[in-house]
Amino acid sequence: MASFPTEKQAAFLLMEHEEAFYGGAGGGGKSIALLMGALQYATVPGYAALLLRRTFTDLALPGALMDVADHWLRPTDARPISRGHGWRIPGGGSITFGFLENEKDKYRYQSAAFQYIGFDELTQFTESQYTYLFSRLRRLQGFPVPLRMRSASNPGNSGHQWVKQRFLVEGRQYNRPFLPARIVDNPHLDVLAYRRSLAHMDPVTRLQIEEGNWDVSAEGELFKRHWFKAATDWPRSARLLRFWDLAGTEAMHGTDPDYTAGCLLAYALGQYWVLDMRHERLSPKGVEDLIATTAARDGKAVAVWIEQEPGSSGKAVVDHYQRQVLPGYKVYGLRPSGSKVERARPVSSAAEAGNVHLLTAPWNGALLDELALFPAGAHDDQVDALSGALSVISTREGRVAFV
Repeated sequence: MASFPTEKQAAFLLMEHEEAFYGGAGGGGKSIALLMGALQYATVPGYAALLLRRTFTDLALPGALMDVADHWLRPTDARPISRGHGWRIPGGGSITFGFLENEKDKYRYQSAAFQYIGFDELTQFTESQYTYLFSRLRRLQGFPVPLRMRSASNPGNSGHQWVKQRFLVEGRQYNRPFLPARIVDNPHLDVLAYRRSLAHMDPVTRLQIEEGNWDVSAEGELFKRHWFKAATDWPRSARLLRFWDLAGTEAMHGTDPDYTAGCLLAYALGQYWVLDMRHERLSPKGVEDLIATTAARDGKAVAVWIEQEPGSSGKAVVDHYQRQVLPGYKVYGLRPSGSKVERARPVSSAAEAGNVHLLTAPWNGALLDELALFPAGAHDDQVDALSGALSVISTREGRVAFV
């Protein structure tokens, strides 16, 4: 097991950003890079690092983090702690190995403080587990060690969508760099033998692991990415509506709430154009502001539809938007019937027939990711908004109000 960094690993270790993401392809030395990062300041008294996998079994496998740490540190003066779940450096700091198998496991660390936290195979974790651990990233005033949140992963797994969005889509804007590493970037690996092993895998998984391809993902039973046609324009004679699937919870540390999603749909001659998709996590007041500003941008000619929850509370929400939030606009409530999958089937049929177009825009990727993973993905708010918009035209009241 090599104990000196490759060129790509060295670049990762030298990053000064608080948050950074490494990897992509298998064999790029992701786990080793995370362990090296944890050890960078291990000789500083009081330093504490935490390395995480989803399960303890993942940590303890041959060649995994604990095994490599044992190989590196046992010949030194470092001593195992916590029944072998960590190491203490004499006169220096400590490294702890942990896991987050269940959502509530993140609270095991709520009284701890670390200057380095590393997530190995980040796409196996939930976004709320990841963001909650930022609350454990802290230091005393003047402590001579930077605060670092580091992670690495292949594409795929249940967290593919949120990891891709956080680092590949938004990373540059929010100072969260992604450093891709491929098989050929690891000179210690028998590349030919590894490629022969990967040749036995299905095409999607092979592209994800061998090439680190984040744009290919396993598709669900209802939607295929290639069914949705890219469009640069749409007929101005088309009728428009905006459909909202509401949520009213801000994304806070330790939570993974639903999104509010608003789909602007155009319809003409049996063809549909998705012109815009709003997709935000906001407080109830923030949701109202988002819907009001979006309606002002769309114009009063565009009808606003809201998914209406069952019972009097759903009616009250729609009434509130009609009277208080969007006075002067055409606002309607649609009570959904059937399961989410049943409501999505008309969209699936229309898309497979080549009748659904996406206006080319930055939100396309997140929508296609959610569609491809539906119904197994972590979130389905955009799918619900698109399903709701399309369903409106098949209802009597929808045909009257669809503008």
